[in-house]
Amino acid sequence: MSNKLNVGVIGCGYWGNHILRNFNNSENWNLHSACDTDKNQLSKQKQLYPDTHFTQDADELFDNPNIDAIAIATPVFSHFELAKKTLESNKHAWVEKPLTANYQEALALNKIAKDNNLCLNVDHTYIYTPSVQMIKEVIDSGELGDPLYFDSVRINLGLFQHDINVVWDLAPHDISILDYCIGKKPTSVSASGASVIKYSKKELENIAYLNLNYNNDMIAHIHVNWLSPVKIRKIIIGGTKKMLVFDDMQNSEKIRIYDSGVNINSKEDIYNSLVQYRIGDMYSPKIDNKEALKEEVDSFYNAIINKSDTITSGQLGADVVNILESANKSMKNNSQLIQL
Repeated sequence: MSNKLNVGVIGCGYWGNHILRNFNNSENWNLHSACDTDKNQLSKQKQLYPDTHFTQDADELFDNPNIDAIAIATPVFSHFELAKKTLESNKHAWVEKPLTANYQEALALNKIAKDNNLCLNVDHTYIYTPSVQMIKEVIDSGELGDPLYFDSVRINLGLFQHDINVVWDLAPHDISILDYCIGKKPTSVSASGASVIKYSKKELENIAYLNLNYNNDMIAHIHVNWLSPVKIRKIIIGGTKKMLVFDDMQNSEKIRIYDSGVNINSKEDIYNSLVQYRIGDMYSPKIDNKEALKEEVDSFYNAIINKSDTITSGQLGADVVNILESANKSMKNNSQLIQL
């Protein structure tokens, strides 16, 4: 195809590996260059992608006028500088989540991208999964009614990170799903967490609980933990009409929709209100089987060609970072309520 775009990838580690494969396999992209500081990683990747230029110097990618976009899959502390250089070299940017280590940096990247008419995509891959796409479809259709609460649990044993705590590692998944599917912005956040196992010179929390409040009385609760003997990936969304359960560990019936809830039958005065429980049918919608990262790679291409945003735009990425940073501040200050 003559209208392929050239992409460079910075960071060829665990996640970079998946990004390389998807860009390489895409009919829309040419995997032009890749960079990593680790020579061993580069020699491994060279065998897989012999037509790609490999280097230890990221400037080679920024300075190459033939590269249209750069994907960054490096530790979060390096995201801002690498993404800034990408955008300032007039290239579209794809940045692994979370977008940056603080909200001000996220806002700065959005401004540079906007000023230069460039696409800034944040790699919140979960948003592109058929399951999350289905959850949004169900909510947008009004089937659940008005959302009342969002409750998520994302826990497992390890992997302990050495540069970020469990909130920055695991919570971006659920915060981005919440932002994308519910479409409302929280007004405040509080969080509690603890470094119950000390393994680093820094006090890195390995278990945490986040509460997000909304003007319309909706509440969201997110539980993240590196110290659980079982792996749980579950979200419950309660609405005024129905309730939805998403269990990502299930091989089939990942999403179940329950016609369950409560009805308030009011009599003359409020003290005589009767709460009646409603237990109805449950069904599980059919979910397509697609690789989320492939969908995201295609979406990034289409956004660049159509001069539009992806569904995981820099703005969504900044919203997530704002909540992460505020939750962190709350954890360090005895669960103080932080206004967003």
